[in-house]
Amino acid sequence: MSSAASRTSQERALRHVEELASGPPMDPSLRVTLNFHPDRLLHGKPILEAMAEDGVYRSQFVTGTSNGGLTAHPGGDRWRWESRIFAGAYDEAPAHERPVYGALNFRRKPVGGAPRFGSAHFRLAAEKLAQTTFCYPDSFLEPADFGVADRMGLIELALADHQDDLDDYIEAQVHGPVRSRGDVEALVLDPCYRGTAVEAAALRLGCPVEWHPGFRLGVEELRMHPGYRGQEYVALGTQIAVDGVLDPRIVGDAAQAGLHDPQAVKKVWHYLARFGAPRKNVDASMSPAPSQRAAVDGLRRGAGAGANSAPGETRTGRGAQNGPVCPSPSASPPPTPTTHP
Repeated sequence: MSSAASRTSQERALRHVEELASGPPMDPSLRVTLNFHPDRLLHGKPILEAMAEDGVYRSQFVTGTSNGGLTAHPGGDRWRWESRIFAGAYDEAPAHERPVYGALNFRRKPVGGAPRFGSAHFRLAAEKLAQTTFCYPDSFLEPADFGVADRMGLIELALADHQDDLDDYIEAQVHGPVRSRGDVEALVLDPCYRGTAVEAAALRLGCPVEWHPGFRLGVEELRMHPGYRGQEYVALGTQIAVDGVLDPRIVGDAAQAGLHDPQAVKKVWHYLARFGAPRKNVDASMSPAPSQRAAVDGLRRGAGAGANSAPGETRTGRGAQNGPVCPSPSASPPPTPTTHP
């Protein structure tokens, strides 16, 4: 398909949703965020390294991976939802021309608009709002309410609704490429990735890197919510916790080790994202000093043999560090920028 044809597909999709949308223009200071797990692999390569080489954030139709369901194929649920929402605009389009998914961060959360899909997020530039359509609730629920930047009645709907924290988002579909250089205001990471390969790869993307206050959940709190996703996931979270604590890196290590059902590890992440999110109006801007981070990373490397053993066994050597793996979320200041070369 030619580039002209692809633009037509995107324009048709935008125009169709615009006709369905209603409400006042949205606050132009709001941003779309793309939440994801920054330590996962894409075809065997760390996802941020792959993006640093490619320079583009790809949809699950291209990657075959997802932070949610895996139905992005002809005839699959994601394909059907897109066909319905966009009136078939992408039915014949190649995979790389389909939209990517995120959320409108209407609550201005420091961890992004939809943390259920990952601890990190790309905060898109204001210019991308004109290329974005929105729906509420999530498209898998086949919603009837839609929005665009100039007609945004969805915020009022979402504010009036009473959803679980992980379901409290307005879905965004970004039409056209999302490039790390130019389309992204910042990549915002959890501080447990400071001084790691994740940070090193992030600094190669060509966009500013910032840090939010961090996710952190103790097993005592985890055990108080067996009914949220299920007791088996509480047990798994307790097993993989280090020194009785979960953070995104610990959950990511468990995902990469491959010793547990990926869907079960995802449910553990849901627990961390729901009950370990940074609290409001408290200060946790402090992150480990460089010497402390070096000690932590040394312990992590020393425990690296645990990659081939059950999490929570040999890897518990990380518990000897003088301080938390990830700073305790006691405040929600503005994200801390990292100087980017």
